[in-house]
Amino acid sequence: MSDAIPVIDLGAWRAGDDRARQALASTVDVALRTAGFLVVTGHGVDAGLRADIRTAARRFFRLPTAVKAPYAVTVGERGWLGPGAEANGYAEGTETPPDLKESLSFASDEPTGNAAVDAEWFLPNTWPAEVPELRPLVERYTGEMRALSDLLLEVLAGALGEPADFFTRHTGHPTWGFNVNWYPGTEVVGAPLPGQFRIGPHTDFGTVTVLDRQRGKGGLQVFTDADGWTDAPWAPDSFTVNIGDLMARWTGGRWQSGRHRVLPPPADVPAEELMSLVYFYECDPGTSLGGLPDSHVYLREKLTAITVG
Repeated sequence: MSDAIPVIDLGAWRAGDDRARQALASTVDVALRTAGFLVVTGHGVDAGLRADIRTAARRFFRLPTAVKAPYAVTVGERGWLGPGAEANGYAEGTETPPDLKESLSFASDEPTGNAAVDAEWFLPNTWPAEVPELRPLVERYTGEMRALSDLLLEVLAGALGEPADFFTRHTGHPTWGFNVNWYPGTEVVGAPLPGQFRIGPHTDFGTVTVLDRQRGKGGLQVFTDADGWTDAPWAPDSFTVNIGDLMARWTGGRWQSGRHRVLPPPADVPAEELMSLVYFYECDPGTSLGGLPDSHVYLREKLTAITVG
């Protein structure tokens, strides 16, 4: 799996040496044809910021359910996704039990001026009053994630031999989503049911997903045709990056969406608690790509598909 999912140093891309960029681009192209995943270093995002978000979010998740309940929403909305709200396996047409997680969900919130588009994709975010420090942390982080995602799209354009703005010319006012996913142990979620995961098998829906994850026995696994399900590789201070369905369509199937899952709490470490910061990047509403007249009609259908109930 380490061969299928390489470690990419973005510092080499930023340095601008043509030979180094060509070598990196070739590596990226091969990886996205096989696994749809990369491990990225040299990103420049402060580890302390990520730690502070986890600390603040954990304060919220540990609140009594009655306190969190006013923030409850369904998938694709802004707020708290409580236990039983989401089943990612549904996106593949698999009837799985609900995912064993809770999430705080945020999304693009800067209006475009188009009332219909803004009402669906650029609504204000909901910020828990009990954790006031969370808002400035998340707003700073999502700003850095957008910049990093655009840089990744430039790298991907290079991997296709296209101009640097091949993708980013369509991210002038993009939609994005950001989830803080909390994966508590069995003392909170109970024993997993047959076929139940922290997140069920699926591919993501957008262009690139940038994941800051914690290592654990009940962590991320990636599927490839060659190896089946395998633990995702790890590198210190890295992001795990995968492409989603829109990117796979954009490349005419040259690259494949990274299929993945998050294992349930392990039987031998039932109290294991993990938290992931997941940034989903998309493109401008109305973008036509890969045979889709409107990328966001497709995105809405996918979000609806993974909603429980």
